Amino acid sequence: QVQLVESGGDLVQPGGSLRLSCAAVGFTLDYYVIGWFRQAPGKEREKVSCISSTDSTTYYTDSVKGRFSISRDNAKNTVYLQMNSLKPDDTAVYYCAATPMFHHCVAGVHLDFWGQGTQVTVSS
Repeated sequence: QVQLVESGGDLVQPGGSLRLSCAAVGFTLDYYVIGWFRQAPGKEREKVSCISSTDSTTYYTDSVKGRFSISRDNAKNTVYLQMNSLKPDDTAVYYCAATPMFHHCVAGVHLDFWGQGTQVTVSS
């Protein structure tokens, strides 16, 4: 079965940190661009970050620049999202998705595989 599995979501206080993981099952991530997306209740899905298959190019939406960092470990078939200085507005279900093309990830279109999501709640 081909799927992405997210983990690492939790309840954290404002200013705290979390690291999300996105593991591929049934296929290798080596040739895929991986993106993180999030959706808060009552809001549209928002793209957060993308990382190219070569690890040489990254994208961040403006609201997370300087706070979030995306990385990948192809040997572990996993992509990570390190989230620091978390704010209540970061509260959402976070999803990872895979696509062969970097510009598709940035545009949030033509994403081949999605995970089931992991809940991040930032609250005191």
